[in-house]
Amino acid sequence: QVQLVESGGGLVQPGGSLRLSCAASGSIFSIALMGWCRQAPGNVRELVAISSGKSTTYADSVKGRFTISSDNAKNTVYLQMDSLKPEDTAVYYCYGVIRSNRFSDSSTYWGQGTQVTVSS
Repeated sequence: QVQLVESGGGLVQPGGSLRLSCAASGSIFSIALMGWCRQAPGNVRELVAISSGKSTTYADSVKGRFTISSDNAKNTVYLQMDSLKPEDTAVYYCYGVIRSNRFSDSSTYWGQGTQVTVSS
């Protein structure tokens, strides 16, 4: 089994910063990619950022404000969020495409979500 545990959410004022962390643990053979999605009330879940090897991808709405990075030795991915706006308010979910062992296919695993609220 693979578990993803997020941390770092909270309440921040507009223009402020937060850093989210997501650590993958358990039976991990290899990680193809890790990323972040978010879901605001009444909205569909949307992609925020992906980290795959040395490649990163961002949603247009967060480009220039959010930075995704990873520590492969720790199986951890981070999301540095700067210049936060009220519209960034959502539950942020970490996910990973991970192989549990050399004989298995990759599967997608999700964290439990962490609330980010941007409000004055």
